[in-house]
Amino acid sequence: MVVAPVVSIAYHSGYGHTAVLARALESGAAEAGADVCLIKVDEITSDQWARLDSSDAIIFGAPTYMGSASGAFHAFAESTSKRWNRQDWKDKLAAGFTNSSSKAGDKDQALRYFQTLAFQHGMNWVCLGLLPGWNSSTGSEHDLNRLGYYAGAGAQTNLDEGIEAVHPSDIATAAHLGRRVTKIARVFKQGHATEAEDVSEKLPVSG
Repeated sequence: MVVAPVVSIAYHSGYGHTAVLARALESGAAEAGADVCLIKVDEITSDQWARLDSSDAIIFGAPTYMGSASGAFHAFAESTSKRWNRQDWKDKLAAGFTNSSSKAGDKDQALRYFQTLAFQHGMNWVCLGLLPGWNSSTGSEHDLNRLGYYAGAGAQTNLDEGIEAVHPSDIATAAHLGRRVTKIARVFKQGHATEAEDVSEKLPVSG
């Protein structure tokens, strides 16, 4: 029996909107059976670094500022350089989410930044896995993936409103991504366990 996949959500939130999405991801991952943990990258501890190193999947998140992820997230990314050099996170799963005040807001640039970080670490990217919503006469703003992103979960919150204004559809889309990452992580973990069993069965018996 494979134990629950370990999923960590490494994120920065400037005004709390992205934190709402992070909690939705946490809820979705927990619902799907993950051992899940939220990690604020601007307050990260040595124990949390160890948690990332032992995770099966890491979900990166930050608000989109000036066409990329926030500066605090960039600082975290740069601090992973020793792990990059050793390829400590190689073959882990990765995914991403972001929020901006504009409907588009160049959120795709932030998601691509997360992807590039994951690829440099040798990780396997998990996309959102949803068709775009709210793109037909029968659609509505309450559809999942209402903003039509593929690479990860994108959200929009008005810049002059608080965390209560984070759109329910964006929260539900983030929860979907948490469940999706967890389900795929379980498959990967089962595969690794089966491979290890096969190798052990083929080892010669001494004596």
